[in-house]
Amino acid sequence: MLYRLVIQNYAIIDELEVDFAGNLNVITGETGAGKSILLGALSLILGERADPAVLFDKTRKCVIEGAFRVKTAQVQPFFDANELDLDDPVIIRREISAAGKSRAFINDTPVNLSQLQELSALLVDLHQQFDTLEVGKSNFQREVVDALAGHTDLLQAYGKRFTQYARLQKELREMNALRDNANKEADYNKFLLDELLDINLQENEIESLEAEQQLLGHAEEIKGTLNRIYFQLKEDEQPLLQQLRQLQQSLQGLAGFHKDVPPLAERMQSSYLELQDLASEVERLNDGVQFDGERMEQLNERLALAYKLMKKHGVQDTAALLAIRDSLQEKLDGVLNLDDRIRDTERQLAACQEVLELDAQKLSEQRKAQTEPFEARVNALLAQVGMPNARLRVDIAEGALQAYGKDNIEFLFDANRSNQFGPIRKVASGGELSRLMLCIKSLVARSVSLPTLIFDEIDTGISGEAAKQVGIIMKELARGHQVICITHQPQLAGKADAHYFVYKQLVDDKVKTGVRLLSQDERITAIAKMLGGEKPTQAALENAREMVMQ
Repeated sequence: MLYRLVIQNYAIIDELEVDFAGNLNVITGETGAGKSILLGALSLILGERADPAVLFDKTRKCVIEGAFRVKTAQVQPFFDANELDLDDPVIIRREISAAGKSRAFINDTPVNLSQLQELSALLVDLHQQFDTLEVGKSNFQREVVDALAGHTDLLQAYGKRFTQYARLQKELREMNALRDNANKEADYNKFLLDELLDINLQENEIESLEAEQQLLGHAEEIKGTLNRIYFQLKEDEQPLLQQLRQLQQSLQGLAGFHKDVPPLAERMQSSYLELQDLASEVERLNDGVQFDGERMEQLNERLALAYKLMKKHGVQDTAALLAIRDSLQEKLDGVLNLDDRIRDTERQLAACQEVLELDAQKLSEQRKAQTEPFEARVNALLAQVGMPNARLRVDIAEGALQAYGKDNIEFLFDANRSNQFGPIRKVASGGELSRLMLCIKSLVARSVSLPTLIFDEIDTGISGEAAKQVGIIMKELARGHQVICITHQPQLAGKADAHYFVYKQLVDDKVKTGVRLLSQDERITAIAKMLGGEKPTQAALENAREMVMQ
């Protein structure tokens, strides 16, 4: 509930603070005194666009602040989703600077207008005379029928299953699109894969083939050099090994004459042995190098094919070609696996749809069972509030499965017993919509969690008994909900739990609006003036007293 509204520097309001009661709050006052200005200020903290022209004093900012006591379960999801701290009370503040810049806050944390609008929809239901009211919206109409049907558990179970159904539908669409695209590429990918499978490259094969090609291509040069080295080491007229052996023996002969000679002799012996081993290795290599023309042709052919594939795929080595081969294989395998996944998802979707159809049928039957009693009760209330010729009809047509079943629900309205019913949002006037909304909400108030209800001159165009009945309905509605109502009707004002009077006064040559909570005697006087003018008669005062005391 809204328990405090603070307004500073807005329109003709310099500074104002109103503490509202929990049940039926009635606001009265002379025309032009500023009653609707209060709602204009309130609409700013509900997320309406700000207009700098509303500043009372153009040199300072405008501040509107509302303090709400809340049901935690009702607003906790919003605070969690927006990562805001939930305090009780919830303080919503809107500021408009002298330069026209607007800022919004929830519990002193800056928020944007969409967040403000989302939260305010949970806290306040504002109905102004010429608004397109919620009653004309399909979602609200369905919620009304569902509240009367009392099938919350079934509706929640259906909603969870429909979420699963929608997810499966999305997955199936995505997989079908993926398969279509994959099928377009499949033939070409298979051609590319077959090329790579046919050549059957092994790891690092191209690099190994290139090394072997280099060897065979220079076989004669390699063999000639190795022959020469081996010959000079072992088979020349004076082989190097023989010369080294002789030099080592000469050094060894001097070992007894100088202490540093033996180490030199040992080193020369080691060199002799190393060169002898080297000669053996050269001989082995030489024996292993043979030019093979047939093998060279095979190498050239295989490398030519490999180079062609490398150029085709824009890569430089064996590893890259093998990676492309594996990727193509994975894509083709994926197409085959995708068919299996699509068939499995189609089976799940069909099973889910079958259950949804059954639950949707149950929902539809329970909704249809409520339509006639609901129509009768609303039409009776419409007669009470001064619309005896008005009729409401609930039209339920079957459609496709959707988040709340398969029913398309439309409230149809005929204001003049013409039997020409049309959608409420198209055929009902602002005043008719307001009273219709009052009738509907009074019926479902015990079933639907309604926020603070604010009505701006809902009683326009009625008087007498009809106005009295509006007051009775409003009083009943306010038993479980906070209701704030701007009215000109004494019958409605007499039902108030808290009666506020809006007035204008001249202060420092400026007209300012004020609001005060009336005492019991002040209420009687105010209502008497509404009945009989500025100088009420004793009869008007007695009549007013009777209205207040009822």
